[in-house]
Amino acid sequence: MIGLFLRVLDFALPILFMIFLGLVGTGILVELGLMQRFSRLASPLFSHTNLPETCASAFVVSIGSTVAANSMLVKARKEGCLNEREVLLCAIMNSTPAYVRELLTYQLPIVFPALGPVVGGFYALVFIATAVFKVFAVALASKVFLKGNSCKAPESQPGKKVSLKTAVEKAFRKEFRIFLKIAGIYLVATTFVFILREQGFFESFNVLPLARIFKIPPESIVPLTSYVASPILGISLLGPMIHAGEISYLQAMIVLMLGSMFMLPVFALRSQFPKKVALFGPRLGFRIVAYSTGMSLFIRFIILLLLLEISS
Repeated sequence: MIGLFLRVLDFALPILFMIFLGLVGTGILVELGLMQRFSRLASPLFSHTNLPETCASAFVVSIGSTVAANSMLVKARKEGCLNEREVLLCAIMNSTPAYVRELLTYQLPIVFPALGPVVGGFYALVFIATAVFKVFAVALASKVFLKGNSCKAPESQPGKKVSLKTAVEKAFRKEFRIFLKIAGIYLVATTFVFILREQGFFESFNVLPLARIFKIPPESIVPLTSYVASPILGISLLGPMIHAGEISYLQAMIVLMLGSMFMLPVFALRSQFPKKVALFGPRLGFRIVAYSTGMSLFIRFIILLLLLEISS
């Protein structure tokens, strides 16, 4: 039990540190009165939605840190500025800049060299398509379900200049108690996930029947199964098969879509769920993860159907 707790701490402490920085950093920006200025940068995109200006501010911040951006939403909801539906849509919108960051930090340095330009380029396009779909889906949902909200990002009082030292002190006092609550929930949720992993829950997915249904080579079972546990491992195993001609480009794309459709729910439960529950609470956190993961799965399912149609 002690060993499990130490592993949880080893995993959770860096993330909790980032959450703490996000909360305090957002608080400092609010105290300095900078959030209104940030929101104007995203105004062209958000002018086509019914999302409030606070969401535009958070979206700009999410380009650098999704945790910091979501911390802003938590604060705005606590102050009565956003309702639950607005927070849900804004949180999904905040997840989209991560696809651009991942393109630069994961796709280009790892996926492209491993899979080659054809399959690697296809995989990158799937990520881009997912981000674009989420943006359009949130914009449409905001038009349908939201009536508009005049809530704006908070500013410091006009004519009252706040020093950086004062802003840091105020932000720390206001956010530290919130952080302690978030940290407690996150540690509990992460411990639960680690217990599931200890019991072999995440390794219990058998993809062999599906692989047979989709008529991919038997040799691809190993990278497909590995992908569910670790995308990097799966890609590393799939790459040599592509370069050696043991599997076609089209079959490799099908393997990637199948693997990611299994991997995404596992990743959501293992990584995203504890973070979102810690920030937004169990009910709203689960809905955010479910809707966001569902959109990603939908895109991959549609692409998988197109690939199967081409291969038939």
